[in-house]
Amino acid sequence: MSGTVLVARLDNAGDVLLAGPAIRAVAAGAREVVLLTGPYGSDAARLLPGVSRTVEWRAPWIEPAAPPVTASPVSSALPTSSAPSAPSAPSVPPVTGPHVLRLLRIVRDVAPDQALILTSAHESPLPLALLFRLAGAFRITAASADQAGSLLDVRHVADEGADPPEAEHMLALARSAGFDLPPGDDGRLAVRHPLPEVGHLTGPPGYVAVHPGVSCPARAWPVESWARTVQDLARSGHRVVVTGGADERVLTARLASGAGQHGLSPGPVFAGGWTRGGPGDACGPERDELIRTGGWAGRHVETAVDGWIDGWSDGELVAPDSAGGAKGRSVTDLGGRTTFAELAAVLAGACVVVAADSGPAHLAAAVGTPVVSLFAPVVPAGRWAPYGVPVVILGDQRAPCRGTRAVTCPVPGHPCLSSVASARVVEAVDRLTFAKESVT
Repeated sequence: MSGTVLVARLDNAGDVLLAGPAIRAVAAGAREVVLLTGPYGSDAARLLPGVSRTVEWRAPWIEPAAPPVTASPVSSALPTSSAPSAPSAPSVPPVTGPHVLRLLRIVRDVAPDQALILTSAHESPLPLALLFRLAGAFRITAASADQAGSLLDVRHVADEGADPPEAEHMLALARSAGFDLPPGDDGRLAVRHPLPEVGHLTGPPGYVAVHPGVSCPARAWPVESWARTVQDLARSGHRVVVTGGADERVLTARLASGAGQHGLSPGPVFAGGWTRGGPGDACGPERDELIRTGGWAGRHVETAVDGWIDGWSDGELVAPDSAGGAKGRSVTDLGGRTTFAELAAVLAGACVVVAADSGPAHLAAAVGTPVVSLFAPVVPAGRWAPYGVPVVILGDQRAPCRGTRAVTCPVPGHPCLSSVASARVVEAVDRLTFAKESVT
């Protein structure tokens, strides 16, 4: 059993969530796990099982030049971000003595027995390893394609011909350091429970959650496509919850109000204040039972419309509306209204999450919810798609931007995603609606 292990993952929320299995492996063999993150990953870090405490430091070689801001590549600019509760931050700090000394003090206060530096394949762990060496004498493990000299005690070298999912890549590094998952741990992503109660915001579980925000323009689906998809989901009978950070309120309001302009919200109100349900109002076998018996717990006024259930006869699904939530609406706007933990709870209550390549897509996987992923191939989907849950990937994975890691799409018209029709998203949602029960 090791003493204190310092694990570093310095980038965004999704990267930190993908480190979860590796961190649980370390926690199974250590007295304490301290997780070092950057500001955009700290909220996710606090949700990870196995983490004893977190510390934060902005790495100049990893942090973006400014807080994440996107504009739809083929529509009007709207601010979005992949980490809903990420703090506003100034430009990247320069590599100065005071900034480096702050990290040295953090590491010396932690006083680790060893450290694991988790990085993506395109990132070098050696700058951080050098600073860790200056902070004290302890065992350091990292994956590095470059010779590391005395900077690393364990240099994990991945198979260059393989491109495993990122979660498995980091777990392999943990195994190189002598840590492995305990018996019974399936290696999927996970979060701490219990999560906050969010029924007053969302209504009963079984809605479709739509998260349009991304961290860079190259991964954005056009705003018009998001708006059309929200409308089409509502028309097909799904309740829709649109999520986003405080800096995404303009975007989420546009999507929700666009549905309202087409007569989709508010819908007919039944007992308890909720609009009629749809295929997404119950998951898997639960939905089958709802349709077979004609009601939730057998208390439904039996009215079938186009093969789905039209409402409830009593207060079985009562939900308060003190926060101005989804009462009487088929589309609910939660932009800027949730913490990261609350967002996790919202996604956990969904039958399916529709999202671009973003932190919330990985958060959906961590709470066991299937994902329809609008995935731009600037990074490989095999490595970065939502892990461990049923997923449908939409987007041309053979587009010219493939593997470029571009922040802004280099191809006019953004064809890899702009070619995806909303009907394909609705079809994918219907296909995955029954999948959640098999995951949870």
